[in-house]
Formats: sequence, structure tokens, C-alpha cells
Amino acid sequence: MDGDFDCLELVKAIYGLKQASRVWNETFDEFVCFIGFEVSAFDPCLYIKVVDGHCVLVLVYVDDVLVTGSSLELIAQTKADLKTRFEMTDSGKCTFVLAIELVDESDGSVTMCQRRYVNDILKRFGMDECKATASPVDLSTRLVASSEAAKIDVPFREAVGALMHLTTATRPDIAYAVGYVSRFMENPQQQHWTAVKRIFRYLQGTKSHGLRFQPSDKIDFRGYSDADWAGDHADRKSTSGYTFMLMGAPVSWGSKKQSSVSLSTSEAEYIALSLAIQEGKWVHRLLCEILAAANEPGPDLVIREDNQSCIKMTKNPVNHGRAKHIDIKYHHIRDEVKRGEVQLEYCETSVMMADIMTKGLSGPRHKDLTTALGIRASSD
Repeated sequence: MDGDFDCLELVKAIYGLKQASRVWNETFDEFVCFIGFEVSAFDPCLYIKVVDGHCVLVLVYVDDVLVTGSSLELIAQTKADLKTRFEMTDSGKCTFVLAIELVDESDGSVTMCQRRYVNDILKRFGMDECKATASPVDLSTRLVASSEAAKIDVPFREAVGALMHLTTATRPDIAYAVGYVSRFMENPQQQHWTAVKRIFRYLQGTKSHGLRFQPSDKIDFRGYSDADWAGDHADRKSTSGYTFMLMGAPVSWGSKKQSSVSLSTSEAEYIALSLAIQEGKWVHRLLCEILAAANEPGPDLVIREDNQSCIKMTKNPVNHGRAKHIDIKYHHIRDEVKRGEVQLEYCETSVMMADIMTKGLSGPRHKDLTTALGIRASSD
């Protein structure tokens, strides 16, 4: 720019600038705390208020706000208080938020699904008329990376990104499949694109599937941890998987390739258990915080494991030959178990919910686990 010009400092945030979102969060936080709410110690987007034994929760995502609680009067009062400070639209009972649909079922359960989003991405990537398949991963598929072949001209990154959003929100049944294809983002080939299209074909037959939470007088919270062994045929690294169930459906799950090569199934399971405990402690503390506000006792943190040797390794500090080489960062498991923070239970492999997070499964086995996970078709 030629000539002299003035550089002005803004005294108020403008929508679209990088500082605006932070300023908005500070403004909202200040007012919500002013009207009696406290910020959750485990989620800065959750606010909790207790009045006369009743609690009300406010959950904020950018400028979308959900208000719920044990008292309709408190909920109405909270909405009225927010409207005195912010220009807001009350959409009534929540049925659709952040591309997630909430469906009330006839038996009192609630299903969280993304059928609109699934339809949109199938159409976006030209798979809206494809033939459905029973599982998201072909058991005969052995994907390998290529450093020599030229990239194919397909929207591979866009497709994996769209699937990733679905995976993290309501579809743990495709977590492993999406994580598997995401390993080849750098130089995707035809075999990788075929694997992505296989996931789309699976979604074609399960468009309306989602997480179904069942009503109950008792808080049902439990976790599962699992791992395959040397499942990656290129570098022989294993895959960790975990899921935490609440009221009949997952509230947290993960599928992650391990950073080191495990020398035994026990070692792979031990490393996976470390990841599960880290996530489980956060979910458990958040749940207990909410229940405490509602004057309800919190459940124990119980994680189920299908490898007896792994469970013994957590309770016996003796350096066996098969375990003494394991990185010290994973041995926090022993401390958590010793202090009673985590309880480990053995379960049969046939009922291991996290198995679906670690490997591709046959159609019947995949269907059995999705049903056990509470992934059901929502009603219209």
C-alpha cells in the first residue's frame, strides 16, 4: 500500500475475526456464572446450577445452547434469564442439534442418529444409489501404503473427513473402518478409495441407525477395553479400542493404532487398557459431577477386559520377562488399580463390546456387536 495510513485498534470484537469466538465465550461465561451457575470441572462448556435439590444444566457449543434439568420451572427460568442478556430464539424441545437428531421412541428410550447427514454425504460422493453391505470392512482387504504411485483423482480426504464427523458423533460401529482408511491420507490409491466406498455401502443399509439410550432407575455405566495383535501387516503394530456404555449405549469410544510394536497379545491389551483408563477416568468424573448435582450417587469405574494375563499384569508388580520392557508410561494402570480408582473385570471375548473397535469383523459378528452396543434403527 502506498502512502501513509492509520492502523486502528478495535475496542469491540467483530464477528469473523479470530478473537471474536474467545470474546463471545468469555461474555457468555461471565453472565451464566453471574446468574448462579458453576463451570464444570471436567468440561468448560458445561454449566451446573443446583436450587432446592433440583439441578439445571446448560451446555454451550459456539452459539447453540442446550438447557436441561430435573425441574421444568428451573429450565424456564434459566431461558428467561438468558434472554435478558442475549438475543435468543427458543426452539422448544430439542429434536435436532449439530446435525444430530434426537428421536423419542415408543418405549421411552431416546435414539441419537444422523440419517439426514448420512443421506447428504452419500449423495455428495455419488453413493446414494449404491448396493448395501453388511459390514464396513472387507475381511480380505489388506491395505498398504504406496510411495511411488501417483495419487488418484478422487475426493479421498473429503470423504474420510465427512466419515470422521459421523464416527465421533453417533456411529462407533464404523470407528475402526474410518481409522483404518485414514492412515492413507498422504497418498491414497484405488484400493484405499474402494475401502472408503465400502464404508459408504455399509451406511447405505444403516442410514437410520444410531445410539439408543434406555430409561432405567439405576445408572448403568461400564467400560470395555480390547486390542488386536499385530493387525497392521505393514509395520505389525496393534490397534487399541475402548467403549464406555451408559444406559445401554456408548457415550465414549475410540479406535487408535498403537505407537509401538507389541511382542504379545498381553502387551497389546495392556497398552490398550492404559488408553481406556485415561478416557474412562474423565468420563466417570464428569458423570459423577452431574449425578452429585442431582443428589445421586456415582457408579464405580469398572472396565471389562478379555485377557487374563493382562489383568494379572496390572495386579502383580513383579517384572516378568514378558512385561519388563513395557514403557513406564503404561504402568500407571497398576497405580489406578491399587488405589481402587479403577476396577477390572474379566469377560469372555464373545461379549467384548470393544472388539468392533480393533478389527474388521464378519457380517454376523458385526451385527451382533452393534446390537449389543445399543446401535439400533430409529423410528420415523
